Amino acid sequence: MKTTEYIIYTIDRFPKGYVFTYIDFVNEVKKKEAIIKALNRMASTGKITKLSKGRFYKPETSVFGTLQPQQYQIVKDILEVNGKMVGYLTGYSLYNQLGLTRQISNTIQIGKNEIRPTFKRDRYTISFVKQKNTITKENIPLLQILDAIRYIKKIPDATIESVNST
Repeated sequence: MKTTEYIIYTIDRFPKGYVFTYIDFVNEVKKKEAIIKALNRMASTGKITKLSKGRFYKPETSVFGTLQPQQYQIVKDILEVNGKMVGYLTGYSLYNQLGLTRQISNTIQIGKNEIRPTFKRDRYTISFVKQKNTITKENIPLLQILDAIRYIKKIPDATIESVNST
């Protein structure tokens, strides 16, 4: 099977909105440059969409246009390292998920033990919140609730009284 055929076959098996890099194809195809070139060609034809340098996703189209991947997919390389959770989603996306606000932000906030400078990935701004506690898969929901309580006054379009009633 040719490199391009293998990449197309593999991408067709990915779920819509799944974010991938050339590393997902390295096991079968040994030439890194060939993978990168094939992915960039597919992005220019519209079969896949480029999220940022070296990161692509399989777009999902609806009646409203092309949908973005889930926020977790956009930052999963920052949240997980070698299968170990080193960060978690917090901030505005969490407040929306918990029903504390209806606003949807283009800022993705991540709780991590070591913070780094803010950067952009596609249309999202990714910022970091210092988390002093140990991060494990089991305690992430608890850390998210504690973050919501800690930043309760910064929740957009919400008051403390309205948050208490939910």
